[in-house]
This record gives sequence, C-alpha cells and structure tokens, in this order.
Amino acid sequence: MNNDLSDLRVHLITYGCQMNEYDSHLVASELAARGATIVDSVPEANFVLVNTCAVRGKPVEKVKSLLGHLRKEKERRRGRFLIGMMGCLASLEEGQEIGRRFGVDVLLGAGAIHKIGDALRETRFWDVGFYPEVDEIVPPPPQGALSAFVTLIRGCDHHCTYCVVPKTRGPEISRHPDLVLREVEGLLEAGVLEITLLGQNVNSYGKDQPDYPDFAELIRRVAALGVPRLRFVTSHPMNFSDRIIEAIAETRAVGQYVHLPVQSGSDRVLKRMAREYRRDYYLDRVELLRRSLPDLVLTTDVIVGFPGETEEDFQQTLDLYDQVGFDSAYMFIYSARPGTPSYERFEDLPREVKVERLTRLIEKQKEWSLRRNQAWVGRQVEVLVPGPAREEDWALGHDQSNHPVLLPVAEVGEPGLYRAVIEQASPHMLFGKVLGKVAAPGEVA
Repeated sequence: MNNDLSDLRVHLITYGCQMNEYDSHLVASELAARGATIVDSVPEANFVLVNTCAVRGKPVEKVKSLLGHLRKEKERRRGRFLIGMMGCLASLEEGQEIGRRFGVDVLLGAGAIHKIGDALRETRFWDVGFYPEVDEIVPPPPQGALSAFVTLIRGCDHHCTYCVVPKTRGPEISRHPDLVLREVEGLLEAGVLEITLLGQNVNSYGKDQPDYPDFAELIRRVAALGVPRLRFVTSHPMNFSDRIIEAIAETRAVGQYVHLPVQSGSDRVLKRMAREYRRDYYLDRVELLRRSLPDLVLTTDVIVGFPGETEEDFQQTLDLYDQVGFDSAYMFIYSARPGTPSYERFEDLPREVKVERLTRLIEKQKEWSLRRNQAWVGRQVEVLVPGPAREEDWALGHDQSNHPVLLPVAEVGEPGLYRAVIEQASPHMLFGKVLGKVAAPGEVA
C-alpha cells in the first residue's frame, strides 16, 4: 500500500489499560489523517488492528483466540485482509511468536506505534523498537468526548519481579511539558470536561529530565488551564511525595480521589515483589493523604497468591484492609508472566489456594466498599455522564471522587455534568437523584 490509505477500512480492538486506549486513539487519528476509514466491526474492515496487553495471562489468551478468528477470516477472503498487532504483547518475544503463528502482517511494539503509516506501505512490517518520536505526537481531541486521556510518561524504572512493563514499555521517558499543555488546551477547546493524566508510573514525571517540572508542578500547570476535572493513574508509592500530596490538596480540579497500588500487606511478600517500600511506609502515605484530604477516596491494586505467600502473609493483607479501609480495589490472583523474575525464580502456588484467598479478599473489600459508599448517602455530588450508555432505567456516570453513580434516565436529558443527591449505596455503586444540570465552561446556566 502507498501513502494514500483511502482504500483502507480499519477496525481497532483494544485490550488493557487506559494508556492502550490512548494509544489506540493516537493510531486511529494517524490513519484517519492519511485517508483511512475507521469502522465498527470486523466484517466492515479490510485491516483489523489489535492493541494488546501483556500484564496478565488472561488478556494474552483473549488475543490468541481473536487472532485465530482473524486468520480464518483472512483465509476466507483469500488474502484481501490485513491483520495487525500492536502494544505490550507485541513488544515481547512471546507476542512475536504468537504473531508468526497467526499470520500477523503488521506488528508494532508499544514504542513504535507512530510508525503505523510506514507499516502500511509495506507488504509485511514488524518493528518493536523504542522511539522518542512516539511522544512528540499531539493527537486531535476525541470527537464529542467529555472525558479524555493525556499521556505524560512512558515506561517504568521500577523492576517489580512480577511485571513485564519495563520490557514492553522500556525505561521512563517524560513527554515535554509544552506538548502536554498544548494537548490539554486542545481538549478543553473541544469541550472535554475531565482529563486523566497517564503513565505506567505517572508520579515520577520529570525525574529523567532535570529541566522539566516535577509531577506536582505539572498538576498545577495543567489545572491552571481551567480543567474542570483532573485525574491521574497510575502511581507508585515510592514516588508519591509530600509535594504531590500538597499539590492535590491545593488543586480543586483534582478532587480527593487517589489510586495508590499496595499489592500486598506483607513486608516479606513486598520484598519478594521488589516493591521497594514496606507496609509502614505505605501506611505513612495513607496517613498524610487522610490528613490533607478529609474526604479522601482511596483505591488500590492487590495481587493475591504471589509465589511464596503464606496464610500468615495473606492475613497481613486482610489486616492492612482493616487499617486503611480502601473504598475499592482491583484484585487479581498472581499470573505468572514469561520473562519476569518471579516466573523464572519462584514456584507458583496452586490455583485453588490463590482462588480461595481471592474470594476472601473480595468479601473483605465488599464490606469496606459498602461502608465507605454508605457514608455518601445524603451528600450532593456532581456526576459526569459521559455518553449514552444505559443500564435499564439508569444512566451511568461518575462523581468527582470517581464513584460510579447511577441516575434515573428520565432525569438525564443528554451527556453532561449533573448535580445530584445520593439516595442509596451498594458496594459497587451509588444511586442518585438529579437536582439539576451544571453549566459547562462557556455555557449559560
């Protein structure tokens, strides 16, 4: 194919984190700028591009199953059909072997996605390099969106023994702040009300570039542009400094929602994970956050059944829950990933042990989530309803503290920001009554 992609009909399928969603938008924008049409389904497409995740085994299995179906589709069309693979799994030898097995035509590692245009000028194109140019692109705002992502930093310099990110995304590389601010300005001009700053380790922004502001200062600069709502993920406790906590407390747009992965409540397990901090340090960060943010909504990540985790270690995680009282958590059983130190050095626990512990942890989290959510009953919140998604008679949105909130469809006329009072709570959801629509910047109330 040549540089004119007007004969290309592209369907993108995205697995994994918010950064993958951002990367898919970046690639889709590049393809559309070159004349390609973005379509909604495989039957409409002559190029299907799969953005992959490699953090756990389950999304890898999903990718293999999908590629199997796409290979059959390619055979049925007798070659008039391209299969593409990009993202974290594509960066690994494991993913490249999968690509060979299923006849992938275009394969781009997470650090080479900006080469999509070059790739489609070739019969077959694979590139798994890391290029700084990937962060020089300022993609156009997503059309009609009220929420959007902005990448600040790629890669990670921490080397947790269970994690493939240093291999798939490379070392930490911060984007130039001028590019970040220009992208935010474009989103605000397009009517975006909520921006989430992204990075595998977002709060280490600027560490690799002495002339750049640190993350605390960047929060202030972005908020000063007039962002109504500002969020960020994901943070590493070792980089969650006092300065960052001060910036959150002083910046109204950020609100009081913090996601701070702990992974385990056992010092012995944290050491085997190479997480660098220990339980007391994590609790110190939580204490300072609660002092600085009276209405703190704190969420976390936990890995259950890490190799060598004993029942005593697991009990320490349950005890940490009762000390912290997380509002919610992403909880996973340990998934051994080829190429990680834990895969090579440690013996995995039996699956039934991991599942049983996860079940207990989920029940513990439900108790805390219900307790935390019930404290919001009777309070007024502003709920962002980002689109037309409906659950029976309810419209789904989220408040400034990132609680999922259901509002009656009859009271929500269109996507936007609504003032509501919380009337009920479950472990997973708040239920509200609309008091009125909040005027967006530039609108007449």
